[in-house]
Amino acid sequence: MAKQILTLNQISLKGLERLPRDCYEVASEFAHPHAILLRSHKLKIEDIPASVLAIGRAGAGTNNIPVAECSKRGIPVFNSPGANANAVKELVAAGLLLGSRGIIDGIQYVDTLADMTDKAEMNKVLEAQKKQFKGSELVGKTLGVVGLGAIGSLVAEMALTLGMDVVGYDPALSVEAAWRLSSQVRKADNLSALFARCDYITLHLPVLDATRGLVNAELLSAVRKGTCLLNFARQEIVDEEALVAALDGDQLRQYIADFPSPALIGRDDVILMPHIGASTEEAEDNCAIMAAEQIRDFLENGNISNSVNFPNLTLERVSGCRLSVTNENVPKILGSVLSILADENINVIDMLNKSRNEIAYNLIDIESHASESVLDKMRALDGVVNVRLIGDCA
Repeated sequence: MAKQILTLNQISLKGLERLPRDCYEVASEFAHPHAILLRSHKLKIEDIPASVLAIGRAGAGTNNIPVAECSKRGIPVFNSPGANANAVKELVAAGLLLGSRGIIDGIQYVDTLADMTDKAEMNKVLEAQKKQFKGSELVGKTLGVVGLGAIGSLVAEMALTLGMDVVGYDPALSVEAAWRLSSQVRKADNLSALFARCDYITLHLPVLDATRGLVNAELLSAVRKGTCLLNFARQEIVDEEALVAALDGDQLRQYIADFPSPALIGRDDVILMPHIGASTEEAEDNCAIMAAEQIRDFLENGNISNSVNFPNLTLERVSGCRLSVTNENVPKILGSVLSILADENINVIDMLNKSRNEIAYNLIDIESHASESVLDKMRALDGVVNVRLIGDCA
């Protein structure tokens, strides 16, 4: 039977094409879907049918998904980190230029000359007035990059090619991210040190309890006067009240962000964009492809990559059947599962077990079929969240 994928936003066809039509049905309405694919749709836990095995987000942030509740139900939530990184990097480059030159004011001034028909007279006026739009070059200026993941590392590299000095800060920097980061990026010991030494600061962090309101009054008091702050990450990272106070007090020269807010619209020292950081055809295609492929690999093989709540786990397929078991991360549960298989004379060919916070996830390849009654015995174990039979004999 074909697996049903519920889409709650318009998902790129290039992504949906990764779900073969002979195995998958894709639609915006299903009563009992196997998985959900979405972008910005605000998903509530009560809106997730009991049949759902996985949720894929065609984008990086998952603050529109009830991740904690999904974990309790044993539903992995996938995202698409890095798929939109180049699109955001290019918009940050535009933001740096808009923040250093009088581009917007200059364009708006030229529009006021629409009634002027004499080209020579127009050139004379422009030559006399252009000095009010004078800016400064980025070469030699210092950019602070807060968050050095897929996007932040690209932004750092881009800034280096523009001739900027780059200072980075990321307390959770992974080994993989560290390897792709240029040795020319200097590391700040803490955020206050970074904020105190930079002409431009750009944020590239997810919204977590630890990052919500991270840029607060205390941190903004550390910036040197004339600093420009860019936020193409998430609105919630910046304390808006503290931001307005820093702008009003000339502590910050300018704020450039992808998240409009009533309190900020109309200010001369603020440039706002309508959340277009990932709004390119290429980014939407890349995010959809990554999300669809992750959902497919999970449904067909039980493998997990780029989940925000489950451990990454990939086990090479062999012949026979595969079990996936999700359980609370406490002792003895896996042993009990294996004991049930042993009692049924079902041989284990291969297995892999990993945990992440309160969740443990297991893939177990078995030599012969496991009946529904065997699976029910596993499901009845205290601490087991769900059990699924995958593969040739499913």
